[in-house]
Amino acid sequence: MAGISTTGAPQEYCYVLLPRFSMLAFTGAIEPLRAANSVSGLDFYRWRLASIDGQPVTASNGIPLVPDCSIDEVERPDLILICAGMEPMETLTPPLINWLRRKARHGVPLAGIGTGAYGMAKAGLLDGYRCTVHWENMAGFQEIFPRLHVTANLFEIDRDRITCAGGTASLDLLLHLIGEQHGGDLRAAVSEWFLHTMARPSDAPQRMELRQRVGVSHSRLLSAIAEIEANIAEPLSRAELADRVGISARQLERLFRVHLNCTPSRYYLDVRLKRAKILLSQTSLSILEIAIACGFASASHFAKCYRAAFGRPPRQERADEVRARRSGVPMVSRAPAEEEAVG
Repeated sequence: MAGISTTGAPQEYCYVLLPRFSMLAFTGAIEPLRAANSVSGLDFYRWRLASIDGQPVTASNGIPLVPDCSIDEVERPDLILICAGMEPMETLTPPLINWLRRKARHGVPLAGIGTGAYGMAKAGLLDGYRCTVHWENMAGFQEIFPRLHVTANLFEIDRDRITCAGGTASLDLLLHLIGEQHGGDLRAAVSEWFLHTMARPSDAPQRMELRQRVGVSHSRLLSAIAEIEANIAEPLSRAELADRVGISARQLERLFRVHLNCTPSRYYLDVRLKRAKILLSQTSLSILEIAIACGFASASHFAKCYRAAFGRPPRQERADEVRARRSGVPMVSRAPAEEEAVG
């Protein structure tokens, strides 16, 4: 990969920890380096932790980590990994964005772990590159950065830009890098060290198969659900949905009733409202923009449906979440209501 040495010299990785970073994604991205050194008996990798100001950073699970330095003390590592998590846009300060741009100009390869891709995108460093983020952040990420080439892969390596969906995908990414730099035998040994019997390729899917996710196996019903998830901004009518999966509208209605205990319109509405909830949390889009992105004809119609499902209107949801973030107390929100609503 361009910009990353494959020689025997120790690789120096710098992990930039942003507030509320994901601990699982971070440890998955650093523990393989320790294991590679231990298994090989060689000093293949060295690493440092940095924060924006050199002060301790608290992960999303509430555990603080003490960095080795501030970002201004970082010189020229072989790879910089930006580790982010919840509320990624709120952590993107001008000093961080400017620092990332400077490092990119100096030819330092950059990696975004989890929502670390937001910082790279905000700095304009993913323009013209393939990139990925966690599936739950994908809708919000694409709304904020509509021109980027975003994939649903576990990780993307495009020249000197790396992005990773986070979670356990960090482990797969690091195993891939270790294999590139030091061969498949070491990669396999490190993978086995972590009881990770098969390192997943970059294009492995992030999400489990639809039949596992929704708990049904009827092929026509699964096709209908896939069509629903692919057509949120411009919802299909019941007749259009039935036509796309090759059954009658009455058969479609029966499938949803029997297997999911709801109507197709109810299920469709729930999917759209869940997408809206994500956009409210992860973007600064207006209520009207979110309504349109989720297939509602007006902000008032969206607000009515949202209140019926979640017990409060979208504006209050957003305001409550902002207050919860500032207080550090997670907000508890109910799931979409079971009662019938018109989409």
